[in-house]
Amino acid sequence: MSGSSANLCRLFPPFVVLNLPLQAASPLEVLGVTTGSSGHGVGLSAPLQVALGLTLLSLLPAVMVCITPFLRISIVLHFLRQALGTQTAPSNQVLAGLSLFLSLLIVEPVFSEMYTRAWEPLEKGQITAAQAVEQGTAPLRTFLLRFARERDIRLFLEISRESPPRNATDLSLKILIPAYIVSELKAGFQIGAVLFLPFLVIDIAVASVTLSIGMMQLPPAMVSAPFKILLFVLVDGWNLIIGSLMKTFLGP
Repeated sequence: MSGSSANLCRLFPPFVVLNLPLQAASPLEVLGVTTGSSGHGVGLSAPLQVALGLTLLSLLPAVMVCITPFLRISIVLHFLRQALGTQTAPSNQVLAGLSLFLSLLIVEPVFSEMYTRAWEPLEKGQITAAQAVEQGTAPLRTFLLRFARERDIRLFLEISRESPPRNATDLSLKILIPAYIVSELKAGFQIGAVLFLPFLVIDIAVASVTLSIGMMQLPPAMVSAPFKILLFVLVDGWNLIIGSLMKTFLGP
């Protein structure tokens, strides 16, 4: 026994000190990642699982905004509010909530198919995690392909310098998702511009009348706002706009 071990035994007689070499922890173990006894399984410590869960939860709003119809619907509703000239009515919270629930109504079949094809077999141990990812992204890829323009897909293929795929199903999500976002932005702005036209005509007519009669004390926008709201209510505008928006995703 070495001198240091002998001193420890003299200081702590009830204990036996073994002169064993200390094994340094691996970098993965320091981070909370452990491997199984066979070296194949990987386990995560509880703090690391919580950190990864919180990270995924923080990314969930961005996912909901980018890969669902939320983007187009929210843009159209904000254009509508600007065209009506009602400033903050409906509020941002109301518009976001309406956009969210309409988006969930549209993508609910897609998410159900992803759950059936990927999560249920994985939970039963019938497929591996890699197979679950491949089968689960297939319905999402089909949905994105319906609304992503070919021109936008070609743009991101050129940016990523990838070779053109043999068919549309071979496109990766890193190409499809930004192409879908750009396509939805264009569609939302197109619909918003069309919505602006009838209300713009009312603004021009009211401004011409107020200027011709010399009514300079009252802004034309304030005078035209009641007429625009009245027109919107008379034609049942919310029903028309929401119905038309849903048909652009669900078809006639």
